[in-house]
Amino acid sequence: MLATKPYLTQADVQKILDAADKHAAKNNFAVTIAVCDDGGHMLGLIRRDGCAPLSSYIAQEKARTAAMGKRETRVYEEIINNGRTSFLSAPHISGMLEGGVNIEVNGFTIGAVGVSGVKSAEDAETAKAGIAAIL
Repeated sequence: MLATKPYLTQADVQKILDAADKHAAKNNFAVTIAVCDDGGHMLGLIRRDGCAPLSSYIAQEKARTAAMGKRETRVYEEIINNGRTSFLSAPHISGMLEGGVNIEVNGFTIGAVGVSGVKSAEDAETAKAGIAAIL
């Protein structure tokens, strides 16, 4: 028998984007919110008015890194800040700043949300507000 696992549907992605966008609006955060699947493939993105264009790239990379690493990007930032700068050479990940949060269901990482545009802790808070809409 083949293994089965949960996955993000387009309806899930929309709920995440809507909830994260609502949280950002409530707090006047000009951010980009990116949602990807477990392989780091983009499924949805919102760039709020007033958000710097660069944040669109950063949010996507935070989401990809959290999904593929199966952990929050904050962990990577802490590793680097604690002196292990060689980690910067890790292949295929470049969003090693706080603000990427993996989505875990039944022990599986099924995707991630990356947010960029405000303080890193506020980015992560916004991502978690989006994820809470489906968990």
